[in-house]
Amino acid sequence: QLQAFGGGLVQAGGSLRLSCAASGRTFSTYTAGWFRQAPGKERDIVAAISWSGISTYYADSVKGRFTISRDNAKNTVYLQMNSLKPEDTAVYYCAKDRSRQRLGARKPYEYEWWGQGTQVTVSS
Repeated sequence: QLQAFGGGLVQAGGSLRLSCAASGRTFSTYTAGWFRQAPGKERDIVAAISWSGISTYYADSVKGRFTISRDNAKNTVYLQMNSLKPEDTAVYYCAKDRSRQRLGARKPYEYEWWGQGTQVTVSS
């Protein structure tokens, strides 16, 4: 599984940096994604990054505010979240694409290695 951490409580306009790491397993040849799920809502993709880090994808709701990156040497993926809004409140999960070196996966069923997630709460 991938373990996400770095969440917390922050005021609107603030920033958080989430990290996602795999213990004992490498996912450097897979696209990695960050998803979020608010209470009563579906789990949706927030951002994804290709195995090389060259290609990225962002949901429209976070474009210009969030940045996904990865350090394959550390087997870690990051999500820098700036200008946070109350509607960003959710549990954030990271996962890896089921298929090696594939681009374009956006649905949760296309991913695996889900961990417990980390709670992000943005107060107004």
